[in-house]
Amino acid sequence: MAAPQQITPDRILQQATAFWASKVLLSAVELNVFGALQAHGAEGATGPVLAQEIGMHPRGTYDFLDALVALGYLGRTGDGPDGRYHNAPDAAKYLVPSSPDYIGGALIMVSTRLFKFWHNLPEALRTGQLQNEAKDGGKSMFEAVYEDPARLEVFANSMTGFSKFNFRALADKFDFGRYQTVLDVGGATGELAIALARRHPHLRITTFDLPRVSELAARRLAAEGLADRITAASGDMFTSPLPAAQVLCMGMILHDWNLPKKLELIQRAYDALPADGVFVVIETFIDNERRTSVPGLLMSLNMLIEFGDAFDYTPNDLYGWCRQVGFKRFEYLSLAGPGGAVAAYKSA
Repeated sequence: MAAPQQITPDRILQQATAFWASKVLLSAVELNVFGALQAHGAEGATGPVLAQEIGMHPRGTYDFLDALVALGYLGRTGDGPDGRYHNAPDAAKYLVPSSPDYIGGALIMVSTRLFKFWHNLPEALRTGQLQNEAKDGGKSMFEAVYEDPARLEVFANSMTGFSKFNFRALADKFDFGRYQTVLDVGGATGELAIALARRHPHLRITTFDLPRVSELAARRLAAEGLADRITAASGDMFTSPLPAAQVLCMGMILHDWNLPKKLELIQRAYDALPADGVFVVIETFIDNERRTSVPGLLMSLNMLIEFGDAFDYTPNDLYGWCRQVGFKRFEYLSLAGPGGAVAAYKSA
């Protein structure tokens, strides 16, 4: 007879203190540890040199850098004051600002905004109320961000970090060969449009967002040399006419809203599409049984923190809402990591 499995508190304690490791990584991005090390090349840098460059006090230098080694984000050759630190491969690829795959903007936003707001999760669960900048009568997150051009650009770039790999996966996995035109509603700085344009040269694409955001997109498209194939249009997704296209995309948009607003946007997408059009929604979906999708469920709690009545949802939820407005057929695509896409077709 097998001995009973021993139950330990290890998993509980690890999860309870997981924010320690999280904040070490987030702080490293804020302090530009990875960018500073990249500048030293293959030789790396000693602790004292790196501390002087990024402004660290000696007390925390070795604990902090060696924690990053233990977590796998840095490597180290040698020990003590002569030990030299260098970036691990994934840190060099994704956390160095000069890398084309940089996602650090998203981490900085998590560190400087969301980390402190999640402290109030118990209050959010008791009250159902948001816990961000607008909690004490201030402006909503969108209002506060959009009134400050510098803050808006930081926010838009941070959203790119959350979405860029889903967008690249969608460009590979969805059959865009059947279509000529694409509209990305809430397109921010044009990340999805750029991914599609590079993968599918035949497409003509419009990225659509509020005027200040579309200005950022236009500048980026010009810098990328894609302004002749991608149009940066401006307007309000709830009130402005949506530009015509055969494929209408919304990436990480619907989860920002409550159910009536979600249905309103889905109806607007349906009305804007031609008879053979398709509505593509990219999200961190919750699994249909609501048992296994940790990223989707945590993202939905983040929507509670940010907006109160906004929430993430399952593919089956979206199928039902889309059927209400007339979509006939559905396809689910797994994208990067926990991301996914639902394609809702107007025709059977």
